[in-house]
Amino acid sequence: MGGPSAVRVAALLPGTGSRADFVRRAFEPALKPAEVSLCAIEPDPRDLIGSSLHALDQAAERHGPLIVGGISLGAAVGALWASRNPHLTTGVVAALPAWTGNSHGAPAALSATITAEELSRVGLDGTITAMKASTPGWLADELEQSWRQLWPHLPGALLAAASFDKLTAEVLRTIGTPVGIAAAIDDPIHPIAVAHSWAHRLPNSLVETLTLAQIGDNPAVLGDTAIRALSRLDPRWANNS
Repeated sequence: MGGPSAVRVAALLPGTGSRADFVRRAFEPALKPAEVSLCAIEPDPRDLIGSSLHALDQAAERHGPLIVGGISLGAAVGALWASRNPHLTTGVVAALPAWTGNSHGAPAALSATITAEELSRVGLDGTITAMKASTPGWLADELEQSWRQLWPHLPGALLAAASFDKLTAEVLRTIGTPVGIAAAIDDPIHPIAVAHSWAHRLPNSLVETLTLAQIGDNPAVLGDTAIRALSRLDPRWANNS
């Protein structure tokens, strides 16, 4: 393929309790027309943060400079990697950012902790049954598939995610790479205020919005929204179709 510089690659991470498969469905339709290949990373739930950062290191070794980021926790870990590897980062996409720095009080971290406790108390099937009773159908289906795949390491992964505190406001301020942010206006777990707080701290970023119903109808809308924000900052990543 003519060496690393010949290939434009996005190495993206899923959210807590999610899978690389959802990253593919969310981002590949937007990246293909922009002539960007997707490396959808499947973190090891036994070492959620460490394996994610290592996978980004490996992707950069194989392909050279990357678009990095992902969904929820994946967006945060990708942004952390970008802060540490500015010379290897050509852009960041952050879909549904969940918190900044310490996760205390963050709805996503609280949800992950409660779910981990529930899994330990009633097991996987009982937790899935309870989750389905209070979750939109499309999201419940996604979570069930992911949770069954990640079991029995799911509780540990959820607690590791909830304790992630490395992406502080100070770290965000160091990321000069363009950052495209996708935020849902009606997501209580990933409040839109978090997306705007990221944008306030990031030197070069833009927020585009959507709704949870749009994601439920077509996950590709999430990726399209994030890539659209990034391409408005840097036309190299615009949809060329």
